[in-house]
Formats: sequence, structure tokens, C-alpha cells
Amino acid sequence: MIITEVRQALAWGLVPAVPVPRDLTGQIHEQAQEAYARYLASQSIAGAAVWAHTGRGLHMDRSERISVLETWRAALGESKLLVAGVGAIPDFRLLGAAKIDRWKQDSLSMAADAVQGGADALLVFPPVILHELPETERNQAIVDYHQALGQLGKPLILFYLYAEAGGIAYSTEVLRALLSLEMSVGIKMATLDSVMTLQDVSTLMSEEFPEQLLITGEDRMFGYSLMRGARGALVGLGAAFPNIQHDLMQAYADGDYAMFMALSARVDGYAESTFIRPMDQYILRMLGCLALSGVIPEEAANDLAHYRMTRQEIASLRRAIERYRLY
Repeated sequence: MIITEVRQALAWGLVPAVPVPRDLTGQIHEQAQEAYARYLASQSIAGAAVWAHTGRGLHMDRSERISVLETWRAALGESKLLVAGVGAIPDFRLLGAAKIDRWKQDSLSMAADAVQGGADALLVFPPVILHELPETERNQAIVDYHQALGQLGKPLILFYLYAEAGGIAYSTEVLRALLSLEMSVGIKMATLDSVMTLQDVSTLMSEEFPEQLLITGEDRMFGYSLMRGARGALVGLGAAFPNIQHDLMQAYADGDYAMFMALSARVDGYAESTFIRPMDQYILRMLGCLALSGVIPEEAANDLAHYRMTRQEIASLRRAIERYRLY
């Protein structure tokens, strides 16, 4: 897909960031993975995002990543978007420029695998490693890195992620440079509790980059982020029960504000039951929701980080599903 087509597909579309079902040993549960991909592809989604944080993309080995990509490409067909997260974990055995160079090589290799595997767009993990550089050098390095990814020929979804989840703050000057890149289609905002950051970026985009998409990744501010100008969603919350979230977006797009408010309250309740501290366990909670809804078997609701849910936590998820009438 070309940039225009990707942007059109993302506009008012929901792209779930998908987890990877695993067995108790940590191996991918292939049957559950295929069943999940088929299920989600049949729902009201614009596509799916693999290798994102929800899928532990930076922590999977290359063979696992390629397998996951192939499964989702086959399930989605050509009519839905396949977005792939790209980045790398620094090699801390190296220092200074050598560490950054190796990280960049690994990131570009991951992106090349995504392109080769049929990804339609790349979600760029924030290059946190560049925070080690002096400000002026860092800002230029951030832009240069995104330009290098753009040269692979796939549209880029920029990513503003809160620091606690491994993000980096982009200055207004850096944002302007990134949003001006030829291959940029928009930016995913995931600031969690920094409403000021969301507001500032949304204002910048509406005033200076109206052609670019503000894409919400604000699981805990879903409805509000639409009110602030988001016109697409790429969210971990969408990994389970995507249809109610799609309908929420559609209600706002249609100007049906009574429906929007009603659905927003239910989606907020869902998020407030799953995106809670410890925040990194939201992935396991999404897998738990999928198991409770019968999409994957219970034995496949395991995360690469090897967290475990108590019976009380599972019961809490079940109550949330019923209370907020998720579908």
C-alpha cells in the first residue's frame, strides 16, 4: 500500500496491537495464535499491529517474529492493514557510538524483515537509546533514524510513548521534523496520564499538520483523545472486544454524541479494569479476556514475561466484561 492508501485505511479505523498466546513454557501456542488471528480478522478492525509492545516484539527472537507476521498476514488478507513495530534492544556490552550503531543496524534489520514479510506500515518504537546524546545531536539523530527507516519504502507511524513504558519526549522541533517526513502518515500518542502532552501535540497537528493523522494509543483516554482530534486508533485495548471500540469511534465520526458518550463510559470502564498497575501486566489481562471470551484456550493465556493472574484477578476481568457489556 502507498502512503495515501495507508492513511485512508487508518482514518477512523481501529488497529489492535495484538499479544501472542503462549503455553506455560513460553512457547507460542500455534493453534491459539491462528484461532486468534482468524477471529480478530473477522471483527470490525482496520488491521492489526504485530511486534508492538503488546506482542513483546523487541523481546521475541527473529524466527518467532517472522512466524507471527506470517500468521497475521495470512489471516488479514490484502484488505486489512498489517502494521509491524520496529526497533531493537541495545547491546549493553557495547559503549557509546558502537552501541548506538549496533542498535541502529538491528532496528533496520527488524524493519527489513517486516517489509519482506508483507507489512503495510512500520510503527517506530521510540529510539530511547539516543537520549544518551547531547540535545542537539540527539534531535538530529532521531530524525536521521526515522529517515533511514523511511528509505525502506513503507509508511511510518511515529510513536510518542510515555517514559515509564520505554518512551522518549520529543521536542516541538523534532515533532515538526518527523511530521514533515515524506513517509510519515501520522503519530500514535500513548502518554497514559499526561493529558497536557496529548493536548499540545494535537494542537500542533491541527494547526500545522492537518494532513497527518493523530492516532490514539490512549487506552485510558480513548474517548477524550477522539475529542482532541484523534482520527484513528492503534491500541492494546483493542486486542480483545474490538467491536465496541470501533462503534465508539464511529459514533463520534457520525456526530452521534449520545451514543458516543454511552459507549465511551463502557470503554473507559473496560480500560480502568485492565490498564492498571502493574501496567506491564495489561498484556496478560488482554490474553485473559480472550480466554474468558472463548477466543483462545485458557492454557494459551500466558505472556512472555511469565506473569500470572490470581483467581481474584480473573474473576475481576469476568465482572468487567459483564458489567460493561463488552462485545
